[in-house]
Amino acid sequence: MSARFTLKQLRYFVVAGENSSVTKAAELLHVSQPSISSAIQQLEESTGLQLFVRHHAQGLSLTPQGWQFFYKAKSLLNEADGLSQFAHTLGTEISGSLSLVGFPTFTSLIMPTVLKEYVGKYPAVNVECDEKHQQEIIKGLINGKYEFAITYDMQLPESIDFIPLITLPPYAVVSTDHPLAGRSSLSIHELAGHAMVMLDWPMSREYFLSLFISQGIDPNISYNAQSLGMVRGMVANGIGYSLFNTPVHSNVALDGTKFLSIPLEEDLMPLTMGVAKLAQSNLTPAGSAFVDELEHFAKQILSPANHEKLKKVV
Repeated sequence: MSARFTLKQLRYFVVAGENSSVTKAAELLHVSQPSISSAIQQLEESTGLQLFVRHHAQGLSLTPQGWQFFYKAKSLLNEADGLSQFAHTLGTEISGSLSLVGFPTFTSLIMPTVLKEYVGKYPAVNVECDEKHQQEIIKGLINGKYEFAITYDMQLPESIDFIPLITLPPYAVVSTDHPLAGRSSLSIHELAGHAMVMLDWPMSREYFLSLFISQGIDPNISYNAQSLGMVRGMVANGIGYSLFNTPVHSNVALDGTKFLSIPLEEDLMPLTMGVAKLAQSNLTPAGSAFVDELEHFAKQILSPANHEKLKKVV
């Protein structure tokens, strides 16, 4: 016999699963606790699955089967919400809420432009965008906090689908008075002997270190920084060189000092920036429209004239 359940039961189940609590789910949904418990019980009886482990006085936790059912239920509810919105507007308007997250190295670079275009076309959509590192991005996608992410193609589990947008090769940044500043291109072997300022973010550090390892050399990491603004300022003031892979629109640090961007001679591993989403979830109409804007932005960045302009900021 096929399982029979309602969207209301699925919604009660998903909220309880997200919060590991019947009590919290009842508060958020403004219903009674017995209503939540009854919906979960009916789902378990209908599907023949044990969805939760009950902990005395400590709430609930999803079973392995429960997690799989949770992802499918979350996806179905998103589709149902999208269908409801479509019916409400007769397909003529994209509206609702859109929650997304981006990796910090390029979120501030691309999001203001894309948001301006998107909000101009779809003013009825409320967009919320966070900045997180890769581990938190993956966690947010899996637990349904974000519909999709703008991030790199690194350390993504099989449960995450990735849509590539831009391939970004690494390049060097140095101060205007650095000993290597007059060069039109640089070898990573030459750079290794000079002081380096490392962007000390988990995935970024691993990536840049891997470039040196691939060449059998060790960098001279003299300073670590926790923000792109700090790296740019330290480089511009001659404290050391650094490696970037995101396009630079300006060669001026926050304190007004300048730096140079110089291509690397070696064919080093690039990073690909794109859209990551939970494989079991479909994008809402608002999400699909935003990805369309991102793809349009990527084509502009990759146009020959703009690509050369961004590559040679001096």
